[in-house]
Amino acid sequence: MIARAVLDEAKLLISQFRALCIVGPRQSGKTTLSKLLFPSKPYLSFENPAIQAEASADPAGFLAQFSDGAILDEVQRVPDIFRCLQGVLDKSNARGQYILTGSNNFLLQEQISQSLAGRVGYLQLLPLSLSELQDAGLAEELDQHILKGGYPEIWNQKLIAPKWMSAYVQTYVQRDVRLLRNITNLADFNRFLFLCADRVGQLVNREDMARSIGVDTKTIQAWFSVLESSYVVQLLQPWFNNLNKRIIKSPKLYFYDTGLLCFLLGLQNKDSLRSHPHYGSIFENWVISEITKNRLNQGVSGGLYFFRDSAGNEVDLLLEKNGKTIPVEIKSARRFDSGMLSGIRYWKKLTRDDEGLLIYEGTGRDIPESGVELLGWHDVSGVV
Repeated sequence: MIARAVLDEAKLLISQFRALCIVGPRQSGKTTLSKLLFPSKPYLSFENPAIQAEASADPAGFLAQFSDGAILDEVQRVPDIFRCLQGVLDKSNARGQYILTGSNNFLLQEQISQSLAGRVGYLQLLPLSLSELQDAGLAEELDQHILKGGYPEIWNQKLIAPKWMSAYVQTYVQRDVRLLRNITNLADFNRFLFLCADRVGQLVNREDMARSIGVDTKTIQAWFSVLESSYVVQLLQPWFNNLNKRIIKSPKLYFYDTGLLCFLLGLQNKDSLRSHPHYGSIFENWVISEITKNRLNQGVSGGLYFFRDSAGNEVDLLLEKNGKTIPVEIKSARRFDSGMLSGIRYWKKLTRDDEGLLIYEGTGRDIPESGVELLGWHDVSGVV
């Protein structure tokens, strides 16, 4: 089993809160991590119809069977249990009584904020990061990391990524989506999912996507909410303040896992990946996903943006760290060229800041000009 970098953060939260909630996409390792943290406590999955029915019929009576705590998996499937859990947690000041897991961020956050605020620590677990694979001695060429993505089962069992992804998408579309929204036309939603892959790295244009599929923009917005809350897509928000009133305010579209992205684009090998017209955006997606994982694994959420104005000035990623906003350029090139720094230079001129980071496909590590660090792709594991 590959060790998870988020383990220390999880242990810290268990020591501070009465319960821990672990959220993340399906198959990201939530159950495995929960059992590692609570090896001797009962494990109950609400995906089991019998357990779900029992808990739904009498939530208070169900919880009374596990007064010493338990792991409650996919807990959002029994919404009434949150109110009862509040009473259970309020009876004792003991830390780390329960672990709750779920693959729907929106439903869990809603229930926790209503019933369990202040009682539950919140942890997001994404698929495996490059850092975790490197520590496990499983680092491969960049192309393989992009094509395989980071779902643990693919790496632990040495599975063929496209075949695994095919089953994953079928399960997600045919079962999970119905739990999240009353989607009447699954075929249209499936087309939307593939369309999102084709728009990777682009500004979100809901009107154009609606025309492409033949639905209204409210439907597109609702479907984006589904993909976001289930950790399929990541909408990177634009950074803006009063420095420049011409700043673009639409988010950019990325996927949390590039293995899933590549499957949706029909990419199964190095040649098809490298020759794809969206390769630059796919590499950019991979870097942003890795940095997102690194930050979440250390308990840092948010703080990632991009910059673009109406004049075409752009910075791929803005990273908030220690009170600073650091511009990050991401380039799918193996050799450094000073023109790659144009976005960073513009940002430095705009803000008077002096730091910057360029991540590229090469292996060199350098300081090409004052305040700017050049990092190869394999060193992205150190960017937080």
